[in-house]
Amino acid sequence: MTDVLTRIGLRRMTPRNQSEPHRVATPLELLFDLVFVVAVSQASQNLHHLISDDHVGQGVLSYLMVFFAIWWAWMNFTWFASAFDTDDWLYRMMTIIQMAGVLVLAAGIHSAMVDFDFLTVTWGYVIMRLAMVAQWLRAAASDPAARPTSLRFAVGISIVQVLWLLRIYLLDEQWQFWTFFVLVAAELVVPVWAESRGRTSWHPHHIAERFGLFTLLLLGESLLASANAMIDALGAGEHIPELLALAACGLVVTAGIWWLYFAREQHGRLGTLRSGFTFGYLHYVIFAAAGAVSAGVEVEIDSITGHTEIPHEIAGLALTLPIALFVLSAWAILLQPTLSRWTSAAVVSGAVLIAASGLLATGEYVVSALLLVAIVVVLEADAAKQGLIAEPVRTI
Repeated sequence: MTDVLTRIGLRRMTPRNQSEPHRVATPLELLFDLVFVVAVSQASQNLHHLISDDHVGQGVLSYLMVFFAIWWAWMNFTWFASAFDTDDWLYRMMTIIQMAGVLVLAAGIHSAMVDFDFLTVTWGYVIMRLAMVAQWLRAAASDPAARPTSLRFAVGISIVQVLWLLRIYLLDEQWQFWTFFVLVAAELVVPVWAESRGRTSWHPHHIAERFGLFTLLLLGESLLASANAMIDALGAGEHIPELLALAACGLVVTAGIWWLYFAREQHGRLGTLRSGFTFGYLHYVIFAAAGAVSAGVEVEIDSITGHTEIPHEIAGLALTLPIALFVLSAWAILLQPTLSRWTSAAVVSGAVLIAASGLLATGEYVVSALLLVAIVVVLEADAAKQGLIAEPVRTI
C-alpha cells in the first residue's frame, strides 16, 4: 500500500511525533490564516458599522455568532494539522477547499450580521467542515491506531453539518436563532467525545505558535484601523489632533495587547488533553476581543469626525470594553498561574479601569492606552522579580 501511495505522490496519514523538534508553522498554514483575515475583516467592519448606526446589541450578538464559525473552523484545522499534516498534494487540495469555504463564509457575513440571514455563512462553514471530514476519513484509513478517534470526528462533524443545513432550510427565523446555540454546543462536544477514545498527537509547541500567529493577524486589523485614523486626519484636514492622538493610542494598544499575549511561554501548559481543551476553547474570548478592538477604533473615528450620532460613551465603550475583555481573558487563560497575587490584582484592576474609561467625557483612548502600558510594566516587573525571560517566537 505504501508503494502505491508513493507512486501517486501521497504519504500515509500517520500521527506525527509529539516531541518532534523544531516544529513550526508551514507555509500552507500561514496561507490558510491569511484567508481567515478576510473573514475577520468583514466581521469587524460590520460590527463597526452596526455600532455606529446605533444597532449595538445586534452588532455585538451577530459578531459573536459569526466569529464562532471563523474561530471554530480555524481551530479544528489547526489541531488536525498539528497531528496529521502530511503536506502532500491531496492534503494541500483539501486545505485549499477549506480556504474556499472561508471565502464563501466571508461573502455572507454582511447578510448574516445585518439581516440575520445565515444561508451563505452556513454553506461556507459546511464546506470547511466537510473538507475536514474527508481529512479525518483519510486519517482513519491510514492509521489503525488512530482510526477509532478519527471515525468519531468524521461521524460527529458530519451529523452536525447536516443539522446546520436542516436548520437553515426547515426552520423559521426564530427557531434558527435559538437552535444556533444548540448546534454550537454540539460542535463543542464532538472533539471531547472523539478524543475520549484516544488523544490525537497534536504538538504543544506547534499549537502555541499557531495560536500566537493568529493573534498577530487579528492585531493587524487594529493597526489598519489606526492607519485609517491618520489617513482621515491628513485627508480631511479636520480634527487632526484628536485623530492623530487616536492613531498613536491605537498603536500603543496594539503593542500592549501583543506584549500581554506573549508575556509568558504557553507550550509548557499544553501537556494534557484537558489543558489543551481549556487553552483552545477559551481562546474564543481572546480572539473575539482582539478582533473587536479594530471595530472600536473605527467607531471612535466616526465619533470624532461626526459620522455617527451615538452617545460619546457608547463610542468609548466600543473601544475600551474589547481591550478590557482581552486583558481579563489573557490574564485568566495565559498569565494567572505565573503571576504573584499582587500582580494579578493589578492586572485585573487595570482591566476594570480600562473598561470604565470608556465612560469618560473625553480622552478615553488615551487613558486606556496608558493603563495598558502600566499593566505591561507591572508584568515585566513581575517577570524580572521571578527571573523569567520569554523565548523569542519564531516561524519559518
